[in-house]
Amino acid sequence: ERRRCTKPRYTLLKMAAATTLAKRAVGKLRPETTAMLLVDIQERFRPLIYNGETVVQTARYMTSVAKALNIPVVVTQQYTKVFGETVKECFAEQQDLEATPIYEKKLFSMCTEEVASHLSKLNRSSYIMFGIEAHVCVQQTALDLLEKGNDVHIIVDGVSSQQPIDREVALQRLSQAGAFLTTAQSAAFMLMQSAEHPNFKAVSKLTVEHMKLPNEFNEALKK
Repeated sequence: ERRRCTKPRYTLLKMAAATTLAKRAVGKLRPETTAMLLVDIQERFRPLIYNGETVVQTARYMTSVAKALNIPVVVTQQYTKVFGETVKECFAEQQDLEATPIYEKKLFSMCTEEVASHLSKLNRSSYIMFGIEAHVCVQQTALDLLEKGNDVHIIVDGVSSQQPIDREVALQRLSQAGAFLTTAQSAAFMLMQSAEHPNFKAVSKLTVEHMKLPNEFNEALKK
């Protein structure tokens, strides 16, 4: 008799677990559960990165969206003494950069003890990532976050590497690992969900201005 009761219960538990996993796999974004991670967009790297100016412009757009929607942003710098400070143009206003927590690191992943402690205080479950290099610091950070059960969204027009092949393979690797590949605009509008969002006009204005800028990734697709 006991065996008869156990099997249905086990089946229900499996179904519940599958349902939970299915919900997580959708990858919807909400401002209150999301943080943005700006990975190592530093001055020394700027002229070396494939389509680097588009990465900087996309970072500026994403940090502006974050400000409009009250989403926390965390910045890291890889060995600042060698690679320099964060590119100032990643933020629309200098005061926004100065007000954002910036963590120095030598670990390739952003998930140092200091950053992990900061993220735990934010208590977010979804992370939007943009920065460099896609196949090193971005990839290792994303894998660490995924391993801990978080949703990770990679802004494909906001990440790159010195070599295009490294960027392309990294994006494939991240997708296979469970990260969501998306674009800056897609993420921004998913965060709002509706034209009735109180900050829709502000984000729409940011989007219009961003679209006026050349997108090197988009141009590459047209060739």
